[in-house]
Amino acid sequence: MGIFSKIKERVGLGENFEDFPEDFTSDYVQIDSEKKIPGKKVIVRPFLIEDFSDIKPMLDAIREGYTIALVNIKPLKDKDIMELKRAVGKLKKTCDAIEGDIAGFGEDWLVITPSFAQIHRDKNTENIDAADAEQS
Repeated sequence: MGIFSKIKERVGLGENFEDFPEDFTSDYVQIDSEKKIPGKKVIVRPFLIEDFSDIKPMLDAIREGYTIALVNIKPLKDKDIMELKRAVGKLKKTCDAIEGDIAGFGEDWLVITPSFAQIHRDKNTENIDAADAEQS
């Protein structure tokens, strides 16, 4: 007795194949692999850090996993370099936790990406190191 016959017997269909549901008689099942989740597009969003508290909405957006953040750090850099280092350290730790990527562009910009994206690095791109960000 084959496995298919055992299944039919357990389900109670016996040997009468016509009683077997049509879904179970096909050779394969087609799965729609290109089905997209509605409302889950990648968002490129600019942020401005004037104070350490300004990173909260940015952290929330990054944790959702669909936001690429372009961060202008110039106002906080001009105001308080220690707060900037603290903010960048927090952003780096969050980025590491979500397995994203973070890099500096020029003197005044950071880019933070989710795990599915990677930042191209060249001479104009700086790696952000959490240890460097937290040092005075």
